[in-house]
Amino acid sequence: MHRVPFYLYGVWILSLMATLSSCVDPTDLSLKGTVDVIVIDGTITNLAEDQIVRLSRSKADPFTGRFGSTPITQAVVTMVVDSSQIIAMAESDSGIYKAPKEFVGHIGHAYQVRITLRDGTRYESSNEVMQDVPSIGNLSVQFNTNSLASNQRLQNFYAAAHDFYITFQDPPIQHNYYRWGWKLWEKQQWCCTCANSAYFIHDPRDTTKLYEKCFPVSTDKPYVYDYECRTHCWDIFQGYEVNVFDDQYSNGGTIAKRRVAQIPYYQHEPCLVEIRQGSLTANAHRYFKILQDQTQNTGGLADTPPTITGGNIRNLTNEREAVIGYFSASAISSTLYWLDRKDATTVPPGLFMAKNDRNPIPESLIYGSIPLLIPGENRPPTALCLESDGRTPNTPKGWR
Repeated sequence: MHRVPFYLYGVWILSLMATLSSCVDPTDLSLKGTVDVIVIDGTITNLAEDQIVRLSRSKADPFTGRFGSTPITQAVVTMVVDSSQIIAMAESDSGIYKAPKEFVGHIGHAYQVRITLRDGTRYESSNEVMQDVPSIGNLSVQFNTNSLASNQRLQNFYAAAHDFYITFQDPPIQHNYYRWGWKLWEKQQWCCTCANSAYFIHDPRDTTKLYEKCFPVSTDKPYVYDYECRTHCWDIFQGYEVNVFDDQYSNGGTIAKRRVAQIPYYQHEPCLVEIRQGSLTANAHRYFKILQDQTQNTGGLADTPPTITGGNIRNLTNEREAVIGYFSASAISSTLYWLDRKDATTVPPGLFMAKNDRNPIPESLIYGSIPLLIPGENRPPTALCLESDGRTPNTPKGWR
């Protein structure tokens, strides 16, 4: 299984298509000159959580051929339920569009996304009917000193992780398609990094105003300072492995010891893990299975690479445009697991080191203590834990 973060999804898939150019219909995807494609990704679930559609554009530099990805902002994004109910989605961050807080998907209902860009270009997905999903069943966890593949290792060295396995009974009544994912909460000690600047709670130019960010402090050499969190803070990690399964040959049987997550051994401290088992439609499974096969394929000379097909989203006025990504509807069965890491037998890098490839640098470490610039504000200050997709100051449900 290979992690494909969304912000690199377009870059990764374009690189993949470039290697498979002999298999791609040139009327569907031209690889001559500069590649410029839209990437659309979204999944509607039946859980009380953010329902998100992400938009970006991936382009190849005309001189170097290297790919880059840019969020698509100020689009009009709507979701259509059962071909009749229109749900407006609001842009919460660059390229991220969310449904209203109270909205959740329901099994048996059909969902479609419609998108209009600022230039008037319109896209829409096919209808996806949310399928039911069985309960996760039994969960087992094992520490593995060599779990992570070479391209997944922390700092290209640390391979240890906890492998999660599930065993459950597949329903015999219908043909089922599954996808697994995970979410991880790690306790974070450091909340802000300031480059060539220092963190201030109050504005140095007007101490009556709150500032709560980095303020330039000139020196003769470049430097970086890190600031500890003022309150409890958790970093949030998502599992982007492409891990799907078709029960065609095991319908009604027991799915035993299926590995569904590899949780990196970031630090000694315990963490909270959510394991998610989702349903897929046949078309969604077909799309993600191609991605899964290709990411697991080492590309040997004897391997025949699969044809990369488009997802279920199209340009309404230009059918020839290649649109990357898939809009799906997935019922989710999830369970929380408190991972105490007491069975770990190796030394972890530490969360800060794993994320930044260095140890934290407190304010006084390089140039000594910064003079008291604001009366009553001690140095160094602590920093806010700011809410984002990857961080929260709110205690996660299930945290101990």
